[in-house]
Amino acid sequence: MAKEKTKDIKKEIKKDPNKNLKEGMKSLAEELKHRLAGVAGDSIKEPEEAGETEDLDKEIQEASEKITKEEIEKEAKEIKKQKEGETLIPLEDYIKCAVHLGTKVITPHMRKFVYKRRADGLAVINTVAIDEKLREAVKFLVDYNPEQVYLVCRREAGWKSAEKFGEVTGIKTFTKKYPPGITTNLILENFFEAELTIICDPWMDRNAMLDTYRLKKPVLGLCCTNNFIQHVTKLIPCNNKATKSIGCVLFILAREYCKAKKIPFNAKLEDFTGPLEGN
Repeated sequence: MAKEKTKDIKKEIKKDPNKNLKEGMKSLAEELKHRLAGVAGDSIKEPEEAGETEDLDKEIQEASEKITKEEIEKEAKEIKKQKEGETLIPLEDYIKCAVHLGTKVITPHMRKFVYKRRADGLAVINTVAIDEKLREAVKFLVDYNPEQVYLVCRREAGWKSAEKFGEVTGIKTFTKKYPPGITTNLILENFFEAELTIICDPWMDRNAMLDTYRLKKPVLGLCCTNNFIQHVTKLIPCNNKATKSIGCVLFILAREYCKAKKIPFNAKLEDFTGPLEGN
């Protein structure tokens, strides 16, 4: 099918090269990229085009703001059947913050964390797995001191919580834009060395992730169902598109990190997520 598609594109270019050359070359490049990155027998791909990514983000962000009390109670009841003992925060708070919601796209890498789809097609991440992976992430993170770590969050939904995370932990934080070469180019005035990078999305924060990978340093990443995770050393499966969800995950990481490092911590969940009432 890929060969036939390529032939069709070439024919269109021959018919009207001036009009279709740019579009045809772009399609050919995308086709090759997806074939090289694809997994045999699975047509799922990462949403690399801006429009496609924005559509996925919008769907999950809207759904995250519409979590009802009935849904919270139902999901919590189902999860309690799978989980014995306490979770890092009450199950109801995980669900209220929509940490368990994924996109309609599920990559092969993230499929094992999904246990069902909602009626609207959105994936539902196993909250037990989220809690377990958060515990693993905390153990991984506490091996590093604040000056050895930096966090990157280019997605606007996570800016406030990322800045709060840096404020309470002392970890360097970059929002809005990741300065290129800041950890790889020695001649830059703002160059610094780090032993661990935390990213809030492997796609949005790919430049920081790739810089860290080239340096052979570990990456701790928040990963949603549509993410590929080849260069992520330690992942937290979660909704990394919505404000409350990102805030909830960063709150837990910050609280547990400060507790382990004996750093004073007085923040509340709402300081990271914003108001939670009204759900």
